[in-house]
Amino acid sequence: METRPEFSQETGYKANPFIWVIPLILSGIGILMITSTTSPVSFIYTGTPFQTGIRQLQWLAVAVIGMFFVYSVPVRIWYRFSALLLIFMWLFSWLPLLPGIGDSVGGASRWIRIPGLGVSLQPGELLALAVALHTAKLLARDGDRDPFRSFLNILLLVTISVMPLLAQPDLGTTILVFVVAMGMYVERIGWRYPVVAGGILAGVIFPLLIFIEPYRMRRIAAFLDPWQDPLNKGFQAIQGLIAFSNGGLWGSGLGHGFQKLNYLPAAYTDFIYAAIGEELGLVGTLCILALFGFWLMQARASYFRTADPFKASLIWGIALTVILPLIINVAGVTKMIPLTGMPLPFISYGGTSLVTMWSRVGLILRLEKDSWLEDEDEL
Repeated sequence: METRPEFSQETGYKANPFIWVIPLILSGIGILMITSTTSPVSFIYTGTPFQTGIRQLQWLAVAVIGMFFVYSVPVRIWYRFSALLLIFMWLFSWLPLLPGIGDSVGGASRWIRIPGLGVSLQPGELLALAVALHTAKLLARDGDRDPFRSFLNILLLVTISVMPLLAQPDLGTTILVFVVAMGMYVERIGWRYPVVAGGILAGVIFPLLIFIEPYRMRRIAAFLDPWQDPLNKGFQAIQGLIAFSNGGLWGSGLGHGFQKLNYLPAAYTDFIYAAIGEELGLVGTLCILALFGFWLMQARASYFRTADPFKASLIWGIALTVILPLIINVAGVTKMIPLTGMPLPFISYGGTSLVTMWSRVGLILRLEKDSWLEDEDEL
């Protein structure tokens, strides 16, 4: 068991700085890489090479404000209204399917276009966090009394929650929500039921969901043999591998990558890890993974510093909602799994992802603070 850091009445609560400093470093790297990968196209269409990077910087400012807002809300409020928040996010996630409201890209309706601002929101990002929050409440409330009933309740919660995601369709976030909920159950109770459910879903349900959607079958085909159709289905996967190859150990240098010249589609969104590999090399990509690994260690330390079941489960769930998208994105870009369209946390371009990720940071800091305050009250 890890020990708590020392606090004193004179200094009061001190937040773990690494919980927010590491995301700030990752977000800064993201802004640099977004500016680098979009500068040629941005210059052609707008006359300035920095427009997309500046927009992401503006989103970072909004995200940090969101972090402070989440941090200002006591944990008891999140606990009390978790069900209401989940219902709201569930209804909100249906909006992309409505004509005139939803914004369709690549055959998927996952975004809501905000008129006049030129930006889109992805409700699925918010829904995943709401599911983690209410799952923590269910586990803390009755997880130990009846493990099987608790498992059924969480499974029902996940099944209902992912309905709008499947309709959009967004299989990547659907899988993320399921794995996060099951991971939280494992942390609190045990492996038995999640392993059975995971085996059924992986062996029956998810293959069926893949077969009924032609675009998912095309992604599987591109994953198995991208060189069979190198100019169409396999183009993105091949160009991503070429970017890593061009980068070598140390990279071609910031701003000197070639794949961003319309060779690598979505180089500043889902494939930004490949762009990092080309310009900063293997060393740069490993540094990114090391930063996430160190952040996970700090979140784990926060997890061990609270004895409250709800707070501990929620910290674990938040950590999963950050690390699992990282694993899915990196595995997809490096051709270890089929592509899912999952953004790289804190780094990929996108306002919704950045704001929700920083909201997670604020929530962990608040969980830490409330745990410390409870300990002080007991002294």
